[in-house]
Amino acid sequence: MHKIVEAYGRVRHNLMLNAKGWPTERELNSRIFSGQPGYGMADVGAGKDSPGARALVHVMERKSRRPLWICIWAGANTLAQALLDIRLSHTPEETQEIVSRLRVYSISDQDDAGPWIRKQFPELDYIVTPSMPNSSNYYLATWTGISGDRYYRNCEGADTSVVTHKWLAANIRKGPFGKMYPDYEFIMEGDTPSFLGLINNGLDAYLRPDWGGWGGRYVWLQPYGETHAIWTQGGDEFFRATSQDRVTGVDGRVHVSDQATIWRWRKAFQNDFAARMDWTMEDFAHANHAPELVVNGQGGTAPVEITASAGQKIELDARGSHDPDKGQTLRYQWWVYPEAGLDGTHGADVSLLHATGMKTQVVVHSACRPGWIPGVAPCRGAGVAHIILQVTDDGTPQMTSYRRVIVHVRAEKAAKHD
Repeated sequence: MHKIVEAYGRVRHNLMLNAKGWPTERELNSRIFSGQPGYGMADVGAGKDSPGARALVHVMERKSRRPLWICIWAGANTLAQALLDIRLSHTPEETQEIVSRLRVYSISDQDDAGPWIRKQFPELDYIVTPSMPNSSNYYLATWTGISGDRYYRNCEGADTSVVTHKWLAANIRKGPFGKMYPDYEFIMEGDTPSFLGLINNGLDAYLRPDWGGWGGRYVWLQPYGETHAIWTQGGDEFFRATSQDRVTGVDGRVHVSDQATIWRWRKAFQNDFAARMDWTMEDFAHANHAPELVVNGQGGTAPVEITASAGQKIELDARGSHDPDKGQTLRYQWWVYPEAGLDGTHGADVSLLHATGMKTQVVVHSACRPGWIPGVAPCRGAGVAHIILQVTDDGTPQMTSYRRVIVHVRAEKAAKHD
């Protein structure tokens, strides 16, 4: 890791020409620690803290209104040790306040610490597909949609061309930093989805995992064997409120899977990766950068929220959106994300007019989408619809930005009283 950071230090000056906020080599090196030296919960207990666990405790104790995201790419026992140390050194009230600010995204359960953590700290916000730690059922997990197509044989419909050694050689393994990117034997990457949702691209799925974004989409439910609900895979197939997305693949056919919640974005996030690697070698004028979007006069990346009634038409206008690189043309695409945001509610019935221009209209038909079996279990109450604006430039590599519009559709009886 220190060798990778050293290579990063040689290109940081160039990165600063393309975007602000890059930490120094010294800052990054100061944040590398070894965790628990042994396996799982057998190496967790009073007096067994490690440099990694102590570092976690230190950052957990900081007072902040922002959540602390912890991305687990292997076993979770260093986090387990940190949480145990917090509990042993703080009051129950202090422990609860600290844990309430944590957000964990674990790439399956790669030791026995994850189940222990979730049982001991039920208030902890946790994203995971509970699994056996020997990898035998990893193929079921959403995260494999990052590049698991050939190895796990579970991403039918995905574009395999951008997760190969050939693509990496042409787009990533170049320059003093890119040359540090390793060869792979099984899949290009697997753990990255736990971080992808934190990239500020306008999808803002870190706010709620059921919204969906580059890191996948999850639902809030209690899996078998767990003591409480977590963000995970599954859901209610009868009402189609599940963690699966319905996506048209590169083969032209519709595919429904958990992995599709990641591979549907693959070309965009791989192009983003390639562009950032160009930043390590080029100045701003000779690299590509993502478009900056405005919706109904609102800049930034935060979701645009609108309340509407059945029968209403909503104007959405992306005027003011622009590309920071001169002379580029932007391509606009508006689309309804029907699976997004259904925790605690149901999908509203909406459609779009003129979905490929700078402007569109959302036609609100009803607070309730028709069920796949008409007339069974009628839908009542307010509903929600997520509209995604996707804007791609024509630079090299092409860069894509997003804005999420959330339409809250009033229940019809409530609308009559407004």
